[in-house]
Amino acid sequence: MNVSDFLTPHKRSQPVLTGSGRAGTFDKEAVDCPFVFKHLGLFYMMYVGYDGIGYQTGLATSENLLDWRPLGTILRRGEGNGWDSLNAAGTWILRENEMDGIPVLKKWDDKYWLVYHAYPGEGYESGPGRIGMAWTEDPSLLSWNRMPEPILIPEEGAPWEQGGLYKECLVERDGWFYLFYNAKNKTGTDHEWVEQTGAATSSDLVHWTRLESNPVLQVVPGTWQSKFVSDPCVLKYGDKWVMFYFGYDGVHAQEGIAFSEDLLTWVKHSEPIIQSGPEGSLDSINAHKPSVIFHEGILYHFYCACRPGRPDDTTTHFGNFRTIAVATSKLLT
Repeated sequence: MNVSDFLTPHKRSQPVLTGSGRAGTFDKEAVDCPFVFKHLGLFYMMYVGYDGIGYQTGLATSENLLDWRPLGTILRRGEGNGWDSLNAAGTWILRENEMDGIPVLKKWDDKYWLVYHAYPGEGYESGPGRIGMAWTEDPSLLSWNRMPEPILIPEEGAPWEQGGLYKECLVERDGWFYLFYNAKNKTGTDHEWVEQTGAATSSDLVHWTRLESNPVLQVVPGTWQSKFVSDPCVLKYGDKWVMFYFGYDGVHAQEGIAFSEDLLTWVKHSEPIIQSGPEGSLDSINAHKPSVIFHEGILYHFYCACRPGRPDDTTTHFGNFRTIAVATSKLLT
């Protein structure tokens, strides 16, 4: 595949979504993990908010992909089943697969399906994360029913994932579901661990089997992706599959891309397709956590941007300004 088909060199200098900065809101300190789609004639963004205690999940809407209006929280603290009552980070809703098609949601068993991960303790990603699933018949997408038990737990996985499970991507192909996720090999602080990306399959969204070939995306020592290859965003392009992801070398996170013919074996492009920016830019520390859609001949690559905090910033997250940004394949006017 031609990598130029997936490049988005035009970064917007201002974020499209920021945290509220207001006490008592789910996104007081930061927003994270965008997932953008079209629904009922509008664009929607599901995203994660952090309030200093843990993760919750919200929705925003837009008519033009640039101006976003928050709708409210959909996965709230205190609503879960014990294991997910403190945190619930929604990252993907089952959608049509084609990258260059209309990015609408699709139903299975006449329901919409959402995947999320949760951590057991208060604080930032405290304890090994587990993956859960929720469903709704509500077209407003504001009310979700969580399945009582997690669908994947780190303790049942291989050593590379026993430190905790992270951001998910759910794809349906020919009656089978593929769940891509990243995971770390151990718990710790200051990114002492290694994160890689694996996959599991299911025919019913309840019982999942991890691939024997996991992790399907592995770190590469001595490169821009030496510590993390994380946050998969898998879409179909023609008769092939593409995975947007981010790599991290201990200093900067940057967006990458990999290709597959069968969703099982992946070949990574060697260089990042979105690099962290220069000093002072919105993504001078990190450009990571992709959500990619195609609209009116333009590819929009949404991602989480981080730079050092400033005194006039609305929010700060461990000293950083963490927001949702976008880069496009064509310059927008």
